[in-house]
Amino acid sequence: MVADQTFPPLPQSVLFCCDHNAVRSPMAEGIMKKLYGTECYIQSVGVKNDLEIDGFAVTVCAEMDVELSRHRSRSFDEMEQWGDDLSSFDLVLALSPASQRRALDLTRFYHLEVEYWPIMDPTGLGEGRDTRLVSYRQTRDQIMERLIERFGPARVEND
Repeated sequence: MVADQTFPPLPQSVLFCCDHNAVRSPMAEGIMKKLYGTECYIQSVGVKNDLEIDGFAVTVCAEMDVELSRHRSRSFDEMEQWGDDLSSFDLVLALSPASQRRALDLTRFYHLEVEYWPIMDPTGLGEGRDTRLVSYRQTRDQIMERLIERFGPARVEND
């Protein structure tokens, strides 16, 4: 599929961040990889790494063929320990206020763009499985809309 020329080219690398790297940032990482393939290096982190990937996030992303079950949560600090240098990313997309503050603090010495996307945190919203899934789908769809608004339509063929 040919990229729409009205959208700027994708950055070479994008880092998504949120509070725990268990819901929003892994969803954004997986969805962006689904939409844009390998045109861009895409990773995600959290301010803290104290939670595993959220089962509701796995479920709602699986509905659109985005695999999250193998995701391993990691923090900003662990990211660098695992070999990803923050300065090597072209764009940091912060999905929570805490992650925006942490990203701005860590990037103050780098020429690095940090954008804040206020994405709803679905954790703890709703009573019962079906109601909670509705909240997680809203978050997933909000991420999808922001990605397309920022980077344009999908650039890979999806079955």
